[in-house]
Amino acid sequence: MPLLHDSSSSRATQTNETDLWVTWAQYDDLIEQLAVQIEQSGFQFDQILCLARGGMRIGDVLSRVFKVPLAILATSSYRGANGTEQGALNIAHQVTSTAGPLCGNILLVDDLVDSGATFSSVHGHLLRSFPLITQIKTAVLWQKAASVIKPDYVVAVLDKNPWIHQPFEHYDTVTPAVLVEKWSDGRST
Repeated sequence: MPLLHDSSSSRATQTNETDLWVTWAQYDDLIEQLAVQIEQSGFQFDQILCLARGGMRIGDVLSRVFKVPLAILATSSYRGANGTEQGALNIAHQVTSTAGPLCGNILLVDDLVDSGATFSSVHGHLLRSFPLITQIKTAVLWQKAASVIKPDYVVAVLDKNPWIHQPFEHYDTVTPAVLVEKWSDGRST
């Protein structure tokens, strides 16, 4: 398993074979490294399409850095047990974008490629649904060992298939009631 370096503290996070723990600073660093790879490749894209939910933060940052429109396609295969059990893939029928229909060169962004099933299915769906797309390239932070798909851009190729604990994941178990209790007992910002 790789060591992740945290540029905010110059520390490295040790991981194990079943879990990869990621801080916010590490997450931001990975997105910036992904942006560098894309820039250095010379790929000119017209829109970024991020897969919700995992690709939303990455897509947002890349859209800001590259100054191109962001589109969002909702997909879901992880449900149950706080989103840790994979089931059948659901792909939304509509893409959300203020830039009109998807066309030209598209950068398809997600947080990770696990088995590759999502990217493969979404790629086919996009080509069938948006005939004005000329090219799709894919970008992720992590590629797990089990993936049969190799993204065009990937920051970390993992030699195992750990559960990646991303910094926002704790919200999967938070409820409004928990937040009300947290912020109603005299604590302030």
